[in-house]
Amino acid sequence: MERKVIVITGPTCSGKTQVSISLAKLLATEIISADSRQVYRYLDIGTAKPGPGELKDVKHHFIGTLKPDEDFNVSKFEEDALNIIDLLHQEGKIPIVAGGSGLYIKALTEGIFNTAETDEELRQELKSQLDTFGRQFLYDQLMKVDPGAAATMLPQNWKRVMRALEVFHLTGRSILEHHKEYERNLGVEFLEFGLNWDREILYRNIETRVDQMISLGLIDEVRTILAMGFSKDLNSLNTVGYKEIIMHLSGEITLERAIELIKRNTRRYAKRQMTWFRRDDKIHWFDISSSDDLLNVPDKILKFLQ
Repeated sequence: MERKVIVITGPTCSGKTQVSISLAKLLATEIISADSRQVYRYLDIGTAKPGPGELKDVKHHFIGTLKPDEDFNVSKFEEDALNIIDLLHQEGKIPIVAGGSGLYIKALTEGIFNTAETDEELRQELKSQLDTFGRQFLYDQLMKVDPGAAATMLPQNWKRVMRALEVFHLTGRSILEHHKEYERNLGVEFLEFGLNWDREILYRNIETRVDQMISLGLIDEVRTILAMGFSKDLNSLNTVGYKEIIMHLSGEITLERAIELIKRNTRRYAKRQMTWFRRDDKIHWFDISSSDDLLNVPDKILKFLQ
């Protein structure tokens, strides 16, 4: 009999934290955060981490466990999260995975492909092409040899594009074919649920949240992180909300412009998230139009466990 794992996902500002905490209380279980930025300490307001009270009520994993300059990647997440899931199942609990990092969720539910060998000479050649001609050039090369794989990624994700090119040139086959052959036998059933808002309502919620973040002290939070000696060029700080405030603190833009950019870039990020999640036909979507609808989601999810 397969052991169950509940996955709650959706775009930023869709209510994932609220729903997952309510459900975790009903099931007396723990939450695994699938958020690539909430894993870092000090990045609290800008990543909308659960508050101290919420963290006290329900145990969370991957929340504030790393310093901003420490490395974390999707492969490490998959490995560590599966270990936590196994431990929770041994305790008779149904783990809840909650977050909006699509790649993290995909790695957990489907697995990361690590089988194709690498060729250092080929990799250096691809890196040289990247440095000389840019990300779009690499992406165009992938479109020519493996359009199916190219359709699943963006030129900005140059590491994934490079890996897909590398796999194709090493094996003569699409990385998608290798993914299909790479299956894990975990004995785990992932029940995936998404929170689907009307776009205009979601965008209004985003604007409200950004204003709240500013009033809660996002500017001071960023100033404090930089004062601790962390570089503004860290990948962890290359995050919507932080990068714009860093630009403001550096004197590049006004605060008003920074807030405007945060709202715009958050809307764009939410749109990209939904584009990603819509490709996954395993997600059961709940249509949400108000906070009252969110309150009903935990009970709806419980019916899938019966």
